[in-house]
Amino acid sequence: MLKRVFTAPDPGRTRLRFAARAVLGIGLAVVACGLAGQSLPGAVTGGLAALLALFTVTDATVRQQAVTTALLPAVGVPVLALAAVLHGVPVARDLAFLAVVGIGVYARRWGPRGHSLGVFAFMMFFVAQFVHATPGQLPTLYVALLLSLLCAAVVRFGLWCYERRRPQAVPPALLSGTGLARATTRQAAQAVAGAGFALAVGQVVSGQRWYWAVGATWWVFVNTASRGETLVRGFRRVLGTLIGVALGLLLAAPVHGAPVPTAVIVTVAVFGIFYTAAVSYTWMMLCVTVMASMLYGLLGVLSPALLVLRLAETAVGAFGAMLAVLVVLPVTTHATTDAWIHRALHAVRACTAEAAARLAGAVTADPAPHVAELEQLLGRVRLAVAPLTHPLNPLLGRKRRARRVLGLLDDCAREVRGLVAVAADPVASHDTRLTDACRRVETAVEALTGRGAEHAPQRTDTPSEPVLAHLHGLERALAELAEPLRVPPESSLVRA
Repeated sequence: MLKRVFTAPDPGRTRLRFAARAVLGIGLAVVACGLAGQSLPGAVTGGLAALLALFTVTDATVRQQAVTTALLPAVGVPVLALAAVLHGVPVARDLAFLAVVGIGVYARRWGPRGHSLGVFAFMMFFVAQFVHATPGQLPTLYVALLLSLLCAAVVRFGLWCYERRRPQAVPPALLSGTGLARATTRQAAQAVAGAGFALAVGQVVSGQRWYWAVGATWWVFVNTASRGETLVRGFRRVLGTLIGVALGLLLAAPVHGAPVPTAVIVTVAVFGIFYTAAVSYTWMMLCVTVMASMLYGLLGVLSPALLVLRLAETAVGAFGAMLAVLVVLPVTTHATTDAWIHRALHAVRACTAEAAARLAGAVTADPAPHVAELEQLLGRVRLAVAPLTHPLNPLLGRKRRARRVLGLLDDCAREVRGLVAVAADPVASHDTRLTDACRRVETAVEALTGRGAEHAPQRTDTPSEPVLAHLHGLERALAELAEPLRVPPESSLVRA
């Protein structure tokens, strides 16, 4: 797990830039809240708002990202007001919280923007519970919210602007259908059921910190699209929290809430959250727990008992999510895995086409964004097949096939990275055989995704020229993928 975090490919240093920009944006937001005279609850609300604006907005273009960021207050302000007004009415508050959960998950049907707004709405209700917001606090919380979103926008769209799109939580292939045939509808029902369980049991565990359990259920559902993914994600959330609690005690207890060392450790934790999010959910949760531990120390409430309570509530929330996906309108791994693999293969095709165009002299061709997208999609494929590759999976045949598919997709990515590196060389020569090789790659992808002729791509000999060597290596990997991806339906890789 440690090796994967620090050796995972990072084309264009995308993850590094993502994390560094987040530290800058969140830091600026917190400083701005302090200069504006905000109290600690206001600074926490503002810092969280900036984090969400930088983390969850994943539209395809900068323009679309800016529109989504501008819409965040439209959901954040009324949800904060609703949570504050219902603060002293537990039954109404709980029902409203569950309604926000269901609407937030259902909003995924509108793509990345719906997903971002749904997450922001949920977290505004959550943070209202954390700071015990009341109607009298709303004006200051609104100032903190708007000021922090402005700071995040200045950094994201002014000081450090670049496009970065992560694959949306639900692949487009699963957004079709109506009613319960639509994956987002089924997931919304699952999330409400899981959150209801977490809310009820969480209040039994702690009448003060019950919302931690609901938060755990929510974040287990975020960026998952099947029963298997949710089960694995729930396990990893508990594991990351467990390790984070131990590390949090080790780091936070000696600091005793001192501002300077707390700020340093929180900064490192924020960087870790953003840097590891795409490659390891366990590591991301470890960083989240360390950050929370330091904030508890700053608030003067940190104790071993509090962190153990956080672990217990996290376990309740994760169990609620896992129970819900098993018994409430389950979405199998089959369709989601197939959809992500197909998207990854089409990204391979797009990378190859752009690189070929670049080598052919097209000055506007740029394969780099497609390479970054391919890496993100491979992360989604790993998440989708994680239930099959998990050590506890007893289905050894499916486990072997899943690992073989991942290995061959990694081979494809490696050859694509090599091809793009050659294409970036301004003096790279253009071979007349390049066009034919690219067409064979396109045909191979169409055959594997069911859009081309019903025949497997053929292996070819590897030539000595670097460009063609990478292309033919890509052809071989695609040819070998035909076997594990075309097993009989009753033993299909993706049926689980």
